[in-house]
Amino acid sequence: MLRTRLLWFTAGFSVAGGAIAHFICKDLFSRSYALSADTKQKFENLEARVSNLESNVSQTNGDLVIVTLLNGHF
Repeated sequence: MLRTRLLWFTAGFSVAGGAIAHFICKDLFSRSYALSADTKQKFENLEARVSNLESNVSQTNGDLVIVTLLNGHF
């Protein structure tokens, strides 16, 4: 009788441990995916802002040089 109880306790403990490990791994993978997607979105936004700044600088760069020369600053 003691062996049967020990067997069922071990089986139950193993099943409960497996279920907990499954939920923890699932939670960690979903959190990792969310973090990856958030980082990717922020990087794309940053890349768009830098591209916008670079295009503005290249458009106004000629005007800036002319204004600087007119003001006497070299």
